[in-house]
Amino acid sequence: MKLNTSELKSYFIIALGLAIYSFGWTAFLIPSEIIGGGVSGIGTLIFYGSGKTIPVGVSYFIINCFLIIIALKILGPKFGAKTIYAILLGSVFLSFQQKIFTVPLVDDKFMAAIIGGILGGAGVGITISQGGSSGGTDIIAMIINKYKNISPGRIILYFDVFIIASSYLVFGDVPTIVYGYVSMGIASYAIDMVISGAKQSAQMFIITNEHEKIANEIAASLNRGISVIDSVGWYSKENRKILMVVVRKHETPQVFKLVKHFDPDAFISMASVMGVYGSGFEEIRA
Repeated sequence: MKLNTSELKSYFIIALGLAIYSFGWTAFLIPSEIIGGGVSGIGTLIFYGSGKTIPVGVSYFIINCFLIIIALKILGPKFGAKTIYAILLGSVFLSFQQKIFTVPLVDDKFMAAIIGGILGGAGVGITISQGGSSGGTDIIAMIINKYKNISPGRIILYFDVFIIASSYLVFGDVPTIVYGYVSMGIASYAIDMVISGAKQSAQMFIITNEHEKIANEIAASLNRGISVIDSVGWYSKENRKILMVVVRKHETPQVFKLVKHFDPDAFISMASVMGVYGSGFEEIRA
């Protein structure tokens, strides 16, 4: 199977996300004896429960192997390929980095929970935004999110509550559970911020005398649909055309550039939108 440039870029970004995720765990959470959520949290429980004889990367790999079957069946082979890739890479990163970071990079356990949660959540968010998964509860979250408009971060939060509470069986310490929940909450928020940031959209109204040229260029270069609205300028009493287009936030500079090229005197109004559903954006789910 040949991969185009876009797919190669996606796989590279997934690798970057997993590296960040693993760094958050191995440099802050695991050596601080903080049990976060997901398969990595289960792996950390096994690591300390076994007297530090079973590395987190090993448990992470074995548990996720069973979950791959679910991802392949429900989310399709394309997702399965990225999931397998992510799990293999995540296992390597966790195993390698855990050997490097034997003590936490910060002495304060609360700070370790915060930093580890931010890095772990951001890494998962980056991975999910590219259609991949770091495994475990992420797979369950993506399955539910495929059919329901529930944020992945919230789904993961619900599933991880039990995992973190189980840390009492290993450490017999309530503060450890509290630190785990702090890390989980921050990670959940970071996941949603990364994912929603990648999906942010803008609605633009463009008033111009060159509406045909601009509309054609937007359709050709951005592959976005444009609506043309008839209007009358109250001050000039002239009939004008207004272009209405919805694009991703990262596409707005390109729209400004081409509008300026055809009509430097054009009037543009732009607003952020909470959600966009339909062709070219998010699928309508109920």
